[in-house]
Amino acid sequence: MSSNSPVTPSSRPRRLGLIGLIALIVIFAIVVAGVATRASDAKHLRAWTDAQTVPTVAIAPPQVNDAGALELPGRLEAYSKAPIFARVSGYLKSWQVDIGTPVKAGQLLAIIETPDLDQQLVQARADLATAVANEQLSAATAKRWVALLPSGAVAKQDVDEKTGDLAAKQATTNSERANLAHMEAEKTFARIVAPFDGVVTARSTDVGALINEGGTGVELFEISDTHRLRMYVQVPQANVPSIVPGMTAKLKVPERPGQVFTARVEASAQAVASTSGTTLVQLSIDNNDGKLLPGSFASVHFDLPADAAALRVPASALVFDDKGLRVAVVGSDNKVAFKQVTIVRDYGASVQIGSGLAPGDRVIQSPPDGLNEGDSVQVAAADTVAKKA
Repeated sequence: MSSNSPVTPSSRPRRLGLIGLIALIVIFAIVVAGVATRASDAKHLRAWTDAQTVPTVAIAPPQVNDAGALELPGRLEAYSKAPIFARVSGYLKSWQVDIGTPVKAGQLLAIIETPDLDQQLVQARADLATAVANEQLSAATAKRWVALLPSGAVAKQDVDEKTGDLAAKQATTNSERANLAHMEAEKTFARIVAPFDGVVTARSTDVGALINEGGTGVELFEISDTHRLRMYVQVPQANVPSIVPGMTAKLKVPERPGQVFTARVEASAQAVASTSGTTLVQLSIDNNDGKLLPGSFASVHFDLPADAAALRVPASALVFDDKGLRVAVVGSDNKVAFKQVTIVRDYGASVQIGSGLAPGDRVIQSPPDGLNEGDSVQVAAADTVAKKA
């Protein structure tokens, strides 16, 4: 028999059945694979959706406050400054110095013409002469009456009256002499002189101006000692223990860019102002070269030691609501906890925290809205945070 024998009618149904079975198996496999794929996709979708409900946050530990970060503004003042007023009334006869003139102690600044005081001096001298004459007459009279007393020619009462009159005349003479000395002392104030070495920083009078005596009048001159300058700064309460007398600081002024001057802490008010929470500190600056001007704005920089308790966090980490000022931190279980904090100083982009945080806390840099205590979060990787920054 040949191997290529024709298919018999009985073998066709078997082949068709085999083909149908294979087709069914293939269809079933396709259906099963489709169902499994959809189930897997649904599972992944649920997992992705659940993951999206957990917010991703960027964290950063609090930073220790940098050393030498305290810089404060202030104004320079003359170490010694004296407004000069007149002690006598009159008219300004002449002035000898103008603004910017260096002067020495006792140097003549101006002369006041005092016609009223001059007449009072003439009268005081005449009154003294009259008192002296009366005293001399009373002394001679009393001497004679005392000499007559032993002979009984005069009564003891009369002698006592004459000696008493002499004592009164002597008192009057002393009074007139003191009045004349007072007038002469007043006359010396017609010459306005510098009280100390310095510079004339103001002149508010001119020849012929009416001068009134004492503080009711106009300030004639102002003398400032600019060899040394003062500067007063308001130091925050937290930094007061670090600012002690004797320590030095760096001082800069806008009109001298690039130049740094040395200031020395002289004194502290040793009290905190309730309105500002700061302490007034006085510094002195050597100005023999005259480069610094009194009244000018300056900034002073203190080199302070780092304070391990002074922690800084981004200003965006603060949460302020009805529960107060708080910061959100992430625990080891990736759950959120809120901590009450206090602010010591605001640096703009960051703030210094006084209490409430520990150096190892994982602070959320920008807490999302609706974040609550105990919520789970995902912590963003450091490289992701760096890319966003």
